[in-house]
Amino acid sequence: MNTSGDSTMATGTTEALAEAGAQSDAPQPNAVTNRRQPFPKGFLDTISTGWAERPETLPPQRVQAPFAAARRDVVSAAFPGKRLVVPAGEVKVRSNDTDYPFRAHSAFAHLSGWGSDSEPGAVLVFDPNDAGGHDVTLYFRERADRTTTEFYGDASIGEFWIGPRPALTGVAADLGVATAHIDGFEEREDDLVVDEDAGLTRFVSELRLTKDDYEIAQMRSAVEATALGFDDIVADLPRIIAHPRGERVVEGVFHQRARTDGNGEGYDTIAASGPHACYLHWTRNDGPVVAGDLILVDAGVEVDSLYTADITRTIPVSGTFTATQRLVYETVREAADAAFAAAQPGVRFRAVHDAAMAVIAARTAEWGLLPVTAEEALDADLGGQHRRYMVHGTSHHLGIDVHDCAQARREMYYDGVLEAGMVFTIEPGLYFQIDDLTVPEEFRGIGVRIEDDILMTVDGPVSLSADIPRTADEVEAWVSRLRSE
Repeated sequence: MNTSGDSTMATGTTEALAEAGAQSDAPQPNAVTNRRQPFPKGFLDTISTGWAERPETLPPQRVQAPFAAARRDVVSAAFPGKRLVVPAGEVKVRSNDTDYPFRAHSAFAHLSGWGSDSEPGAVLVFDPNDAGGHDVTLYFRERADRTTTEFYGDASIGEFWIGPRPALTGVAADLGVATAHIDGFEEREDDLVVDEDAGLTRFVSELRLTKDDYEIAQMRSAVEATALGFDDIVADLPRIIAHPRGERVVEGVFHQRARTDGNGEGYDTIAASGPHACYLHWTRNDGPVVAGDLILVDAGVEVDSLYTADITRTIPVSGTFTATQRLVYETVREAADAAFAAAQPGVRFRAVHDAAMAVIAARTAEWGLLPVTAEEALDADLGGQHRRYMVHGTSHHLGIDVHDCAQARREMYYDGVLEAGMVFTIEPGLYFQIDDLTVPEEFRGIGVRIEDDILMTVDGPVSLSADIPRTADEVEAWVSRLRSE
């Protein structure tokens, strides 16, 4: 936003308000307020008048409200007599007076039901009550009346700057939770605070291991939007190839879909073409997309509820795999299919990874890339030679965070048992870096990953992203079809 130096950054709020209510010749206390033009007396005398009355119609309760209430009940029961504090977090400075887009803490969003419209600085508080449970209150800054200097003088929260802000009564009706002004929130020494108290942080993370019906519906929506984003990329391949920084074009194409159909991306898009596909977290995205190469795209739309997809497809830029590219690609798909077959209710989560790695070890040994047999490579203590070509894990939980439930205990996560309602990825890969002398020259510079989002049901796994082409033949047909439309 360019306002010719008139805006005031969040860290200068106090000074800005003081100046806003002062005469134009008031002293300028620091560099922040020195940058803005003082308000003349005529402005100060009239700015609070001439505004139409605002309607106070209460919104209907949003669909996620009862689900969030049920989650709060679980948390309340787990911490009897304890005061629990779950902050939304504050905006973070990107550069000088420019902030990153605000995104509420995942535990706060999960327990409040607030999503992309969460207010910075809000706090969800569980106060113990005499009935043995908790009274839950959502504290946040009430919108300013237009008679206040905050309305026009504070660029971080003033409605003249950022638009309408929520009212306490409206949010209470919307989320089905009691609300109060943030000025009424008092910290206490015995508070259990998410991200400061290990027990509370772990519990709310483990609570998300199993998704409720609302969360599953949001995951489906995120995957559907992401699928459209991948279609956009494939359809735009000619323009992508023509640009000297085609990877950046891929990122931009997907960003447009993410912002129009959702809140944004759930994580930085990886658009890795050619040898860049061998770098697992390539987010620089500044290289060309060259015909004959593969491009690995790892991207996910985060919907307004903050739930995100996480999908990877590896696409032949020219529309057709070479023989070696196809061999590597179909091996990765074989590993993904083995992992999917292993993912069954009651199975340990780590078994999904083990199934994929068995395929990777077998094929890399078969190709003569390993100095040992596949069986020796799979030895838990002395093996691992095949991991040179796939160093990452095969699966992680997915939901309101792309790596969801990250604070859960190992016995609940990697060593935990798969249950209906869990959502996780399956994403094996093979990466032969351009300067890796342990592989034949024709393999070097090829990186492939196939990633799908999986919902566990009582009847077994369901791929939420199954409609996105994934076999080599399907991918080639996909490129051909969208290029010809």
